[in-house]
Amino acid sequence: MKSTQKDISFGKKLARTRKNAGYTQEKLAEKSGLSTTFIGLLETGNRRASLRSLQKIASILGLKVKDLLNF
Repeated sequence: MKSTQKDISFGKKLARTRKNAGYTQEKLAEKSGLSTTFIGLLETGNRRASLRSLQKIASILGLKVKDLLNF
């Protein structure tokens, strides 16, 4: 998959939001049932999340999916 500017912007927002919520990649992965590698790939813009993955991440961070996608 070739990363787009939107993928990279989303990844930066996810990383910033995760850190502001006090989560490490490992802790977010553990709580969401996703792998640490997957979280890292999302944050670098090298993977795209499914709606289900976005829902899991948003729920843990106390957000709505649309809040994660507003970048």
